[in-house]
Amino acid sequence: MALINDWIYYSLAEVDSTNDAIKKYCENSGKKIVLSAQKQTAGRGRRGRNWCSLNGNLFFSMAFEYDIREAGKLSFISSLSLLQALKSLSPVADILLKWPNDVLLNQAKVSGILLEKGNGAYIIIGIGVNIARSPQLQDSVYKTVSLADAAVKSTPAEVLSLFMKHFLQNLSLLQTKGFAVLRDEWLKYAKNLGQEIIVRQNGKTEKGIFEGIDEDAALLLKTSAGQKRILAGDIFFDEIKENE
Repeated sequence: MALINDWIYYSLAEVDSTNDAIKKYCENSGKKIVLSAQKQTAGRGRRGRNWCSLNGNLFFSMAFEYDIREAGKLSFISSLSLLQALKSLSPVADILLKWPNDVLLNQAKVSGILLEKGNGAYIIIGIGVNIARSPQLQDSVYKTVSLADAAVKSTPAEVLSLFMKHFLQNLSLLQTKGFAVLRDEWLKYAKNLGQEIIVRQNGKTEKGIFEGIDEDAALLLKTSAGQKRILAGDIFFDEIKENE
C-alpha cells in the first residue's frame, strides 16, 4: 500500500477484475482508492462485454465518493485524462476520443473505461490500457492497438502515474469550474465531430451529424427529424463494428 497524493494505492499481482477487487477497500467512508493489478483474469467492458487482459498491459480501478447523478461526467474526464497522459508520452501521436469514453490511437481502440456503482456513495472507474500488446479478436472488424504497436514506449506504472496527474487536475476543474470547460477540451479531440456517425441503441440504428455533447454529457445528434439527445449507445464510423 502506498499513497498517490491523498489517494491510497494498492498494487496486486492478480485479480479477477480490478473493479470487483477494489470494492472490499471501500468499506470505510471517505477513503479515495486506486488499485492496479499485473494480471486480470476476468476483466469486463461496457454492456457486459469481456475485456481481454493481456500480460504487460495496464489494469486499474479508482474508487471514491461522488454524486451518482454526476457520474456520467466522470466518464468524459477519464477518457480526456488518458488522452492527455498518452499525448505527454507522444505529442505527435494520432489520438482521438470516441463518445462516450473510448480513446483511439491510430484510429483503433487502445483502452476501455467502465463506470460502476460501488458501496454507499462510491463510484468505481475501471480502466484498461493496451500498452505492450493488443488483442486480436476474430469476431470483430473494429481494430485494437497497443502503445507498442504505435512505437510509443512506456510502462503500466508510467501510464498510471501520468493518468492520475491529469485526472486529479481535471477532477478539480470539474468541481471548481464546471463541466463546460472540460467538455470543450474533450470536443477538440472528438472523432467525427460535425460529421455523420451511426448510433446503435436497443437494437435500433440511426444516422446523423455529431453536433457535440450537452451539459449532461449526452450526445447531440442532428437527424432529419431534428436534434436528438443520446444518453447511451454505441457509436460507429463508416459501418465499422466495435469491440468493447
